[in-house]
Amino acid sequence: MCLFTLLLNGEIKMSASIVQSPSRVTNVFAWGVQALLAAAFLAAAGAKLAAVPMLVQVFAQIGLGQWFRIFTALVEITGVIALLLPGFAVLGGLWLGTTMVFAVLAHLFILHSSPAGAVVLLVLSGVVVWLRRDQLGALRERFL
Repeated sequence: MCLFTLLLNGEIKMSASIVQSPSRVTNVFAWGVQALLAAAFLAAAGAKLAAVPMLVQVFAQIGLGQWFRIFTALVEITGVIALLLPGFAVLGGLWLGTTMVFAVLAHLFILHSSPAGAVVLLVLSGVVVWLRRDQLGALRERFL
């Protein structure tokens, strides 16, 4: 039978949204950005958990207590895990990007310091979300 006949008879069901898989080059590039982000956030989380004096001082200046330093490290580790799990990188990018939005705000309005590092990580998180946007539909279908 031809494809058209199968479609007419309802034997092939099409999804409302057709998502094209990323090319091999896009996939390799996305994994590279994900690996870079994972390394950066693991280093940052490790420094927070190790109570590096500079970070202890920064979180003291934020004024929420040192529990917030530990919490932030755990948030970053959660994002890294999502970044590295196949099919969940888009969620990791959204999670870490949201974290960096708050980091930028903290740098601007509380710490009065340059948010450049947080902005770079925010942009890279956005790149992952854009490159892995096809995963959103698959996750929606899987869990909703």
